[in-house]
Amino acid sequence: MFLSDVDIEKSVKRGDIVLRGFDKKRLQPASYDILLGNKFQVLDNYKTDFIDPNNKRPIKLRDIKLKDGDEFILHPGVSVLGISKDYFGSKKFLVHLNGKSSLARIGLIVHNTAGLINPGHFLQITFELCNLNSVPIILRPGMEIAQLTFSELSSSPITDFHKKSKYDKDNWKMNHKKTTKNSLKTNKRK
Repeated sequence: MFLSDVDIEKSVKRGDIVLRGFDKKRLQPASYDILLGNKFQVLDNYKTDFIDPNNKRPIKLRDIKLKDGDEFILHPGVSVLGISKDYFGSKKFLVHLNGKSSLARIGLIVHNTAGLINPGHFLQITFELCNLNSVPIILRPGMEIAQLTFSELSSSPITDFHKKSKYDKDNWKMNHKKTTKNSLKTNKRK
């Protein structure tokens, strides 16, 4: 069962849902709109010759930080990481990240597959932003980028999220791996 706007607001007031900077204006009938933050990570194409997920080969990402009011131009066919301004989570509810239909209609994807936030995970979420359109899309920090829905669990989970997740400590830095000259030499494609 998903929470309605009434239940989302009540849960925030009780502390069952954390939404830092809660703004009632962003509350939808059964969801809450969250904002795009100021940080992005882009693949450094000139320092990454291929991606091999099975061998955990480090990829080189470049951090970009924008000021409020600046623009990030997301080109067609490009996938980048972004972060939410909003910090949120719940120990009681399963949180779902969803795109906004107005942005999906212009070809913007906000998450490729990682739209589920387990109970006990509190974070500024990392977006997997992708432009499926044939023209660039302008993104701005502070724009409404996605929405959260909250669903009740049938019972409390046995597994503690903090013990299971590799992204518990720092959700944003999960893809940063130091690339040294030696690791580049040993990981070159043969």
